[in-house]
Amino acid sequence: MLSVIHTFHWFCNSARNRLRSTPMGQVLQQLRGGSRMKSLRIVSATRLTEAEFWSQSALGRSLKPWLVHSLISAEVRFENRAGLPSVYNAQLLQDEADTPDVFMFVHDDVWLDDTQWPEKIRAAMGLFDVVGVAGNTRISPNQPAWLFRSVENRQFIWDTEYLSGIVAHGQQPKGETSIYGQTPAPCELLDGVFLALRSSVARRSKLLFDERFDFHFYDMDFCRSARRLGLRLGTWPIALTHQSGGSFGSSAWHAGYAHYLKKWRS
Repeated sequence: MLSVIHTFHWFCNSARNRLRSTPMGQVLQQLRGGSRMKSLRIVSATRLTEAEFWSQSALGRSLKPWLVHSLISAEVRFENRAGLPSVYNAQLLQDEADTPDVFMFVHDDVWLDDTQWPEKIRAAMGLFDVVGVAGNTRISPNQPAWLFRSVENRQFIWDTEYLSGIVAHGQQPKGETSIYGQTPAPCELLDGVFLALRSSVARRSKLLFDERFDFHFYDMDFCRSARRLGLRLGTWPIALTHQSGGSFGSSAWHAGYAHYLKKWRS
């Protein structure tokens, strides 16, 4: 059952999203500056040293050309051993004066292939509160990952009909593309490889990552927390290449799954 505080945030966010989906709401949004974005901060964590990150990692090498823009900054936790939620929360909990308009949480093994990704994030923020590149339009009971609906006979069963987004995979930029489904699209769950969030939305809604999840299931938990607060999630066609295909079924994955089921009971 939702707490009084969660109910209040859900009501406010749901009403705001209903309004901005109407013609009048869109006019009001334009009068207030639309989806204007004055600053964007990429947040990531890596086990590499600072020098190794900028010279060797996919994200570091992708970001270098973009950091000359005054709009864009990066905050990277080098030689990191902490869980991603604690790294991300450290940014979300900063004083308001130190926070950017938009946070972009990205794994360090991601090539940013899209030459227009800042403009696309700006556009996406006009429609969604939390933006990803791939996700699922529904939540299934005991769901083992955003892209699977169940595990049967130790096999992960794809939830193909309800998936959204496009992600490339490979060690080099512009890898082999996986088309999950139509995008943009409203979603219930998003892949944590890439999550963009307006800081004012997180602050207003008291939205944080749950630090009991080191890595596995932190994204599904975050999305369900966001939806419980009445926020609108969706995918956007932003081209990137992910070097990892995931580690579903590992011992760490099983530990995360147990935490997830205990918390959400489904």
